[in-house]
Amino acid sequence: MFRKSTSRLAFSGLALAILATSACWAQDEGTAVIESGSTVAIEYTLKIDDGTTVDSNVDGDPLTFTQGTGEILPALEEALLGAKVGDTKQVQLTADQGYGPVNPAAFQEVDMDKLPEDARTAGTMLMAAGPDGQQHPVRVHEVKEDTLILDFNHPLAGQALSFDIKILSVE
Repeated sequence: MFRKSTSRLAFSGLALAILATSACWAQDEGTAVIESGSTVAIEYTLKIDDGTTVDSNVDGDPLTFTQGTGEILPALEEALLGAKVGDTKQVQLTADQGYGPVNPAAFQEVDMDKLPEDARTAGTMLMAAGPDGQQHPVRVHEVKEDTLILDFNHPLAGQALSFDIKILSVE
């Protein structure tokens, strides 16, 4: 009697192992869904309110990230949860969900001689090293007689964002 129960348990364990293996095979065939910790590759096009395309990797290398680690905008991560390979999504984000509103405190007046002459034009994009050594985009907002107003806001601050996304892989 003891042996009979043991073999049923062994058979149950084997059946569970087979089912688990089948589930892994099914995920490998494209049914894996995006969840926290997934490595995801996407193709995307990013537009702002007026329809201008500001970034795209279509016909280029995919954007690969780990879901849930903050490598992409949190609201975009949330919108992609549960998607699987081949899915396409249109994701609309408000300015607050994207790069936030324009912060008036992020404008700074500097002496004109602090910048090279060819950068002293409104709209010029520059890169500045922060205290941590990381590069940050800076835009020349206004040119005055002896000074410049620099905008340290993210270039997409204050903009609603529209993403067209195709899920290429989920691991």
